[in-house]
Amino acid sequence: MIAGEMERDTETLDVRISSDVRHIDMVVADIVRLAASWEYQRKHLALNLPVALTEALSNAILRGNREDPAKSVRVRAELTAERLVVEVSDEGVGFDLAACTADPTAAGNIMREDGRGLFLMQKLMTRVERFTDGGNVVRLVLHRG
Repeated sequence: MIAGEMERDTETLDVRISSDVRHIDMVVADIVRLAASWEYQRKHLALNLPVALTEALSNAILRGNREDPAKSVRVRAELTAERLVVEVSDEGVGFDLAACTADPTAAGNIMREDGRGLFLMQKLMTRVERFTDGGNVVRLVLHRG
């Protein structure tokens, strides 16, 4: 290690955006750039993380906050050498993760226009959780391996 250089154990990003889908690309780009600085896998940077995070942010803005400009979405990301954890919080009433995650490839769901976001998040991330913390929170976890 070079003198004056500090090893980093954890890096965080904490932003709040208005309920406007125009902010999604900026937040996704910031978190992907942060993960790239930690040398996460290219596949995760190009596909897994952007798609899952875009879906989580879209759901928070469109479904959770119903595009109400008076409401906001908070995004907290924490990176370590082992994993990335992103929490997307909205001001909605919440939902049942299991009940809202239907396999879009099942016969009865193929023609539906909704219901793919949570399914994609679960396929692209290591773990997806939902809880409340003064609002509705979706936690996306991506292990580096």
